[in-house]
Amino acid sequence: MDSVPVPFDAATEGDLPAITTFLSDADLTVSGLESPSVRLWVRRDQTGAIRGTTGFELSGDRRHALVRSVAVDARDRGRGWGRALAFLALDRAAEDGARTAWLFSRRSGPFWRSLGFEIVDRDLLAESLGDTSQVRLFLRTGQFEREVAWSRAL
Repeated sequence: MDSVPVPFDAATEGDLPAITTFLSDADLTVSGLESPSVRLWVRRDQTGAIRGTTGFELSGDRRHALVRSVAVDARDRGRGWGRALAFLALDRAAEDGARTAWLFSRRSGPFWRSLGFEIVDRDLLAESLGDTSQVRLFLRTGQFEREVAWSRAL
């Protein structure tokens, strides 16, 4: 992968309130972050404040990863941190056995396209990741029909 080293920490249960606030401020989905199938990492500043997040949720068969929670503090944008954090999630998902990465994004298409993602049929994503908390939530609430699905091989 085209990885850039990034200082990160695996998120702990104690990080969830701060991660939830950070992702809410970024207008990203926070539901299901506490699920055991969700893996998260954080990038902190020198004071310990969260300045970036990344993560994924594996499908039950572990062949598919739903990329979640890639966000960078506005003060750090343009420095390559988003790309580095996205590749961290992709690398770790591949290490865990995933062969395909998927995500939802309505606003960040150019960013995801630059990382090799292509728009795909939402139903293909739901078929591969229907057991994940985010897909179940989106289907249950009707948000699924408003989302844009993206995918790439790992």
